[in-house]
Amino acid sequence: MSADPRQRRAARHAQPAAEPAASAARKKPITVERITDAALEVVATEGYDALTIRRVAAVLGTGPSSLYAHIVNKDDIDDLLLGRLYAEVVLPEPDPAAWREQLLGVYTQIRDLYLKYPGISRAALAMVPTSLETLRVGEGILAILLAGGIEPRTAGWARDALSLYVSAYALEQSLVRQRRRHQDPEWVLSREELLDRFTALPADKFPQTRRHAAELISGTGHDRFEFALGQLMNNLRPASG
Repeated sequence: MSADPRQRRAARHAQPAAEPAASAARKKPITVERITDAALEVVATEGYDALTIRRVAAVLGTGPSSLYAHIVNKDDIDDLLLGRLYAEVVLPEPDPAAWREQLLGVYTQIRDLYLKYPGISRAALAMVPTSLETLRVGEGILAILLAGGIEPRTAGWARDALSLYVSAYALEQSLVRQRRRHQDPEWVLSREELLDRFTALPADKFPQTRRHAAELISGTGHDRFEFALGQLMNNLRPASG
């Protein structure tokens, strides 16, 4: 009898899985790599909400039971997806003189990978990563913070806060894009429409919103992304002594 799926997952995270030999004479075997490829295809074409074990199995031309020989559950697929994305993240050599710029660079990479696959950042929320690639990036972020002189506990909490913001930002952007595709005018307004609504508010009840409407809606999403990360990072102070 083959090993329990949980034992196989632990072994998969302990060392890279070997590539199976290709065979043109028979149907390609189901592997962890193929499951991950199919899951990414579902998210890229249909969005994260469409991702189920049954849907992934359909893409692979098999039944759900075939996948359970390689994965434990849907959370396991989420872990594989994040590991695949994080494998693309390039980590810099920590530089004490440029640690904030390095953090922004790493998180910008993560943001862009999340946005490439609509809604996939949900997989990173409320989840303890086990993929070696995800842990590699977490280690790199921690190393940058520590190189900047940030006390270890503060560095750990800051990493959690920054990662949470990036995941939430990417999820919001994915939802907005989805609503635009579905042409939902009640929820997705142009900048001009939003300005008109703010400036049309009753002056006695919303004096500040009316007066500063242009400033309230200024900047792109990515401008605000860099602003928010900057605010978080600028409040991190190197440990004294």
